[in-house]
Amino acid sequence: MKKISFYLLLVLAALLTACANSEKTVGDASAQKTAQSGKDVQKIIVGTGTQFPNICFLDDKGNLTGYDVELVRAIDEKLPEYEFEFKTLEFSNLLLSLETRKIDFIAHQMEVNSEREEKFLFNKEPYNVFPLKVTVNEKNNAIQSIEDLKGKNVSVSPTSNSAVFIEKYNKEHNLGANIVYSSGSVDVNNQLATGRIDAIITTPFAVRYYNESNEAQQKVVGDALLNSKVYFLLNKDEVKLQERLDEAIVELKNEGVVSELSKKWLGDDYTVDF
Repeated sequence: MKKISFYLLLVLAALLTACANSEKTVGDASAQKTAQSGKDVQKIIVGTGTQFPNICFLDDKGNLTGYDVELVRAIDEKLPEYEFEFKTLEFSNLLLSLETRKIDFIAHQMEVNSEREEKFLFNKEPYNVFPLKVTVNEKNNAIQSIEDLKGKNVSVSPTSNSAVFIEKYNKEHNLGANIVYSSGSVDVNNQLATGRIDAIITTPFAVRYYNESNEAQQKVVGDALLNSKVYFLLNKDEVKLQERLDEAIVELKNEGVVSELSKKWLGDDYTVDF
């Protein structure tokens, strides 16, 4: 009996050791990065959205994914001193959240404009080209370009580059378009389908996504209104983070990762003009 008890104690001790080792191995991402780098890991809150198809959205299982999201995750793997955590927000709240330091940088296809440059810091290495085009219902043949938007209802998201562009174009060219500010992509698609709005300004890859996933029956018309490069957006004093983001993006471009992500999520290589 004593011998059996002794062996039982040995087995129990072995099991306890295995459990302890398992707990140490699992850990959290931050602890693992700390062990690898030998330094403390700084948590970085990344602001993004959930309603930009193939860029930052929730898949059919409710998981956050898309081009910007997966690129940030790839960058996170390159930077052992940081641990990235996503915070999802309405697009219109992203800039205020950055300004009030509720987030550390924005990953949401941010293009350069004077208002953003005045307050914030863009990283220097672009990771995407963002084409904007007039988009209408596929049965609408009356609108063929931006010049046909006179007197028409055009929907854009508040503070987006689409909004900044059409507001400026409306004023400088006396276009006479009626700008309608939207609250969500699903509602906008319904309004476009039912004729409550006449056009939106969006990207070909967003149109492709909605046509394939929701039978939105949309089409892009005319030339690209903008074909600008996009960046991450940070606060002015985040120069070190800016530099490290750029270094990681360059590495990922050289490895072909950025190009492959673009093809997977956007249907084409939107990095070729860099």
